[in-house]
Amino acid sequence: MLKRKSSRLTFIFILLLLVASFFLEKSGTSSSQEGLHVSLAPEIIFSLGTFPITNTELWQFSLSLVLIFGALYIAKNKKMIPGGFQNFVELLIENGYEVVLSMMARDEKRAKRTFPLVFTMFLFILLANLFTFLPGAGAITSGDIPLFRAVTSDYGLVFVLTIIALVVVQVVAIVTNGPFGYLKQFIDVSSPLNFILGIMNLIGEIAKILSLSFRLFGNMFAAEVLGAVMLFLMPFFIPLPFMFLGLITAVIQAVVFALLTTIFIAMASELPEEKRAT
Repeated sequence: MLKRKSSRLTFIFILLLLVASFFLEKSGTSSSQEGLHVSLAPEIIFSLGTFPITNTELWQFSLSLVLIFGALYIAKNKKMIPGGFQNFVELLIENGYEVVLSMMARDEKRAKRTFPLVFTMFLFILLANLFTFLPGAGAITSGDIPLFRAVTSDYGLVFVLTIIALVVVQVVAIVTNGPFGYLKQFIDVSSPLNFILGIMNLIGEIAKILSLSFRLFGNMFAAEVLGAVMLFLMPFFIPLPFMFLGLITAVIQAVVFALLTTIFIAMASELPEEKRAT
């Protein structure tokens, strides 16, 4: 009974949050601009010398401060008998670690090394996606430019996150297989078939960049544009289902990015058969 009541309250809270966000964004768009404004690239708000600051960078900086001070606050106020919020954080960490451990074939050594990176990326992407649903965030503008914009709708940031993840994957593969064993995956002239397979492996590694980055960027940018278009065309209540769909997409994409990174690291850290035999 308690669980049902809790789920109902959660659903009502999310619905009220979406409604508040909808009305505040509508008032902001109607007062600041007459037409629909969609920009693929992040927009410059101001410059520090010759260094431009965009709206996604401002949002990213704000989010980073929230994560840093939030982590420090939780670490400082940790209790032996946890309260509601500490319970939620511990539950999230424990379940996340269990997922990583299961994907690492119950190898605790590999899981403990992988979990901090994967969980940090998951938290950052999840909060970056969810913060765009804060009521009134899209209504704050600097001239005609929205002051805050979804961080993951900036391909530059998504690309950097992807490169970080894949550099870690390559380093893990080199440590596991050795430099020559690593290169042999891509350059193997022992037979024509192995040479072709090596080329395919190289293409597969490059494709991982597109797979991780385009999936996250494409889905989040599309959700942002779809919400803006529906808000512009049918401003009353019709956009709410699309905003709810965007909320689901925000959570799913954070999970998918973290899971794919974990899978790539797990594959790279698997010992080759000759080393297993020894």
